[in-house]
Amino acid sequence: MPRIPQLTEHPLLTDVRTQIGRVPNLYAAMANGPAALSGYLALRDALTRGELTARERELLALFTAQRNECGYCLAAHTFRGEKMRIPAVELDKAREAESPDPHTRAVLRLADAVMAHRGRVPDERLAEARADGVTDAQVAEVVAHIALNVLSNYFNHVAEPDLDFPAVSQ
Repeated sequence: MPRIPQLTEHPLLTDVRTQIGRVPNLYAAMANGPAALSGYLALRDALTRGELTARERELLALFTAQRNECGYCLAAHTFRGEKMRIPAVELDKAREAESPDPHTRAVLRLADAVMAHRGRVPDERLAEARADGVTDAQVAEVVAHIALNVLSNYFNHVAEPDLDFPAVSQ
């Protein structure tokens, strides 16, 4: 049972419904704090216009959910990844900061270092990311995506919204 009510009516939820065709329970619960939901949506939308590809963003969200043990986000991003036709083996590997694509692997490994060292990424890891083609703009976006996904992961831990995606094992 959710710890924070899942609202059904709110102007922000109307916008979400229009954009994606439905209102995930995460958003329905976060709508109790309109400033929180508005900020979350603004950052999410801004990051879609960055340099990281939609595929990289999705795999980064999946990695962050795994790292933060967020069952809701693991289910949501696995579902979304499948809809994007990302192979199941690649979705599984992303949860371990691995990818067959060198650039995506570099992005995920950088994210792993950011999270493991609370932003104090060792010089060697940053140099490795740059050697694999990660630009300074993408470094900034990786940190921003981690912040966005930690927000949803932690909010889910607090709110415990009903799972409205197919469950996946953690």
